[in-house]
Amino acid sequence: MNICEIRKRLQDIDKFPALKYEEKKNLYNTFINEIKDDERVGVIAVREKAEKAVQAINDEVLRVRKMMFFENKYSDLQYICGTDEVGRGPLAGPIVTAAVILPKNFVIPYLNDSKQVKPAMREELYDIIMSNAISVGLGMNTEGFIDEYGIQEANYDAMRKAVANLSIKPDLVLVDAVKIPSLDIKQVSIVKGDALSVSIAAASIIAKVTRDRLMKEYDALYPEYDFKNNMGYGSKKHLEALVNKGPCEIHRRSFIKNYV
Repeated sequence: MNICEIRKRLQDIDKFPALKYEEKKNLYNTFINEIKDDERVGVIAVREKAEKAVQAINDEVLRVRKMMFFENKYSDLQYICGTDEVGRGPLAGPIVTAAVILPKNFVIPYLNDSKQVKPAMREELYDIIMSNAISVGLGMNTEGFIDEYGIQEANYDAMRKAVANLSIKPDLVLVDAVKIPSLDIKQVSIVKGDALSVSIAAASIIAKVTRDRLMKEYDALYPEYDFKNNMGYGSKKHLEALVNKGPCEIHRRSFIKNYV
């Protein structure tokens, strides 16, 4: 192969889906082995780039395995669930929670707190989680519930719903930062849990993608508030519309009293 063909081979491997990390790593290693004895300067540069890509995959897998600390700590339990919420702070829309039970030792590269993951990758991770999780449960409370009972109780109630909606009752629930009152299952609260537990991170991704999709649907009904871009948070365009047009049906009245 000439240098251009070799570079093209590497570019094609680079485009292989990142989440199929084992297959991608095998492609890199096969490619490296094919050109390992080629001492042309350009080929050596390509080989070194491929080797760095393999190392990056190894590093990412190691990072995710470190996020299994709590899952490994309680590995004697069969079903460990992570739960997390999205939507405590917005001025409009529901609070959404998810509960996820992953297979033991199941590595999902690039899994992290949903706020640290780009939207396109969140969508890919969502599909991987939904396809491979042992069980996924969702919980939700509307703006009306939030106004009546407060955001904290709305959060706790939605988390209880998410856990109850699992097809399998978990032996342990890992929760980000809080403990859920009135939950008859052993639970462990983990500060910054969505960055320290694969189960909580997976729940964070499911809750975030679910809520974002819902807010985009609301945007079609109430386009003036730009929900598809701000997800109900107080962006400039959202606040201007709130002042000029007043609230719509999904606004949290207890959250917007300083704006209307």
